Amino acid sequence: MPTFASPRRWSTRAAGAASTALAAAVFALLDVVDVLLCLVYALLDGILEESPVRCYCHRSHGGGAADADEEEVSDTLYARRSAVRGALLGLLGLVVRRRAAPDKGPCKWRSPRWSDCGCKSCVAWRGSQGGGRLHVVVKEPKDTAGATDGTENATFVHGFTSSSSFWAETVFRESSILNGRLFAVDLLGFGQSPKPANCMYRLKDHVEAIETSLIEPQNLSSFHLVAHSMGCIIALALAAKHPTRVKSITLVAPPYFLPCEQKASQVALSRLAEKKLWPPLLFGSAVMSWYEHIGRTVCFLLCRNHLLWEWLVRLLTSGNRDVDFRLRDLTRHTHHSAWHTMHNVICGGARLQDRNLEAVEAAGIPVMVIHGGRDPVVPVECSRHLKAKLPHAELRLMAGCDHATVVSGRERGFAEELAAFWRVHGGC
Repeated sequence: MPTFASPRRWSTRAAGAASTALAAAVFALLDVVDVLLCLVYALLDGILEESPVRCYCHRSHGGGAADADEEEVSDTLYARRSAVRGALLGLLGLVVRRRAAPDKGPCKWRSPRWSDCGCKSCVAWRGSQGGGRLHVVVKEPKDTAGATDGTENATFVHGFTSSSSFWAETVFRESSILNGRLFAVDLLGFGQSPKPANCMYRLKDHVEAIETSLIEPQNLSSFHLVAHSMGCIIALALAAKHPTRVKSITLVAPPYFLPCEQKASQVALSRLAEKKLWPPLLFGSAVMSWYEHIGRTVCFLLCRNHLLWEWLVRLLTSGNRDVDFRLRDLTRHTHHSAWHTMHNVICGGARLQDRNLEAVEAAGIPVMVIHGGRDPVVPVECSRHLKAKLPHAELRLMAGCDHATVVSGRERGFAEELAAFWRVHGGC
């Protein structure tokens, strides 16, 4: 028996070594392409932009900004360089210099960049009476006849490159089970919400946008929180800031990693965007997370031309059906908003998660964690680690479900789980 096992082990190791070598070669090539694109965009921005937004290739963390402003700016924006990339940038030496964008504060609603879409739907927020507020979808309960006194409120927060449609097109259709006022927001930089070009999209920016666009206008003195994926990081920060208002928190596929010798932000980047060629979803995540200029090019081709792609989908289906909301949401953002949210919320927010979890635990806010057993995006171990951090949290693992189908496809079951959880903790 050992005679036959040895060649098999050798073959497996050889295949693994070949795969590693191929991945190293592909990502080294991407390093070269990204550096070349850095020069291209530096030239184009200098010509086409009134106030160019500088890239992070030649910048270092903590470049003179106040500590309070820098607290939630992730080091992964700067510390992503590979040996190949570092050598190339060193050899180039002279790089086309960009004019720095003037300091206009954290989130003044400046118009999109030249490489962003300027269609009516993408810039509608600039002329809105809401003064740049987030887009909010509201689902009122059917049995209150317009009365809101005593009605339960629930705020739903979507994940990365998604929108309020993730909830409005799924769980909200089972609103009769939940029987409450349901609010789903398009996060800052996504969906139909504002996408300013001079915002860092820090965790605090997202939290403040929800406060000024939803909590304050709707006077939400108490509400349940439901969040998916990246939205869990924002929901926990919101709950830590308003512990007396949040009645319960439901976290679906939360990205939470235990601290180790690396910085939490670096752990999050290496685990959620590992440099691998397979599966394709992980390869795409790595490219969009590690390569600023390649990512901008992808967004220039896809997001800036989202109306064209949506038209082609309708043409191929003879106009018989609308574009699926999941496909539509993938293009309803800018590279600037997605890039900074990825690093400053998903990676940078990892440094703040323990502090926010401790605040939630201290406030005694009930927490339910739901995770798909076959989630290829956020490992199941994340929820197990979070459960260990919050011993009183309720953990539910859904066998056979992945990152999306943990909600989509089981909307009624998910709504029933929410309703039961809310009833126990003062809702429904």
